[in-house]
Amino acid sequence: MKTKKPNAELVWKQLEDLLVPRLRLSVIDRTVYSHLLRHTRLEGKLRLRFSIQWLARNIRLSTGPVREGVRRLVSQGALRLVQRSKAGHVVEVRLPGEIRAMRLNRIERRAAAKELRSRAVVNIEEADFLHDKPLRKTIHARERGQCFYCLRRTSSTVHCLDHVVPRSQSGPNSYRNLVSSCMECNVAKGEKAADDFLRRLYRERRLTAAELAGRLRALDALASGKLRPPLP
Repeated sequence: MKTKKPNAELVWKQLEDLLVPRLRLSVIDRTVYSHLLRHTRLEGKLRLRFSIQWLARNIRLSTGPVREGVRRLVSQGALRLVQRSKAGHVVEVRLPGEIRAMRLNRIERRAAAKELRSRAVVNIEEADFLHDKPLRKTIHARERGQCFYCLRRTSSTVHCLDHVVPRSQSGPNSYRNLVSSCMECNVAKGEKAADDFLRRLYRERRLTAAELAGRLRALDALASGKLRPPLP
């Protein structure tokens, strides 16, 4: 039974980005579905007659897990079982967009699209956290309304981003080098090294000994990438 060949690139994106996480397909389920999809819809055919032994041999798995994978795909609506006999199975393979569980309502489609865009666009290690407004907000969110240096509470009208390693010393706009600070600390620190500035705050009794030790540990954690901001 012939049918129109779909856009293979689009089908594969829907499979990997939407179908697999929505149906929680296992590696075996995904391998079985992908193989059957390739030999049917992507070749312009709707149905396929096959044996479990043939399928297992082609994808290099044992027959038991493959048989269970076919059953799960039938129960989830990815496959429609037309016939089952000793001669083998006859199934109709549904495209990701044809599977009932994938027929999202408008709100779900928007949420899924937004999630895909954010995963595709933001590479946290390469992102510029200074020149992107949503990413700037994540640095402030990470500090939870406190100045990274003096630990005072700040508001959106008096806080700013500070480069731990100053720009004049080639400090990057990375989440590893940007912190949320109050205006006073931002101005007072200037081009100073962050650890020296923290010790100055301790000498001025604006930090306790315990707070100084905690801030120095936070500097190390920041540089090593352990203080990741919550991505938008």
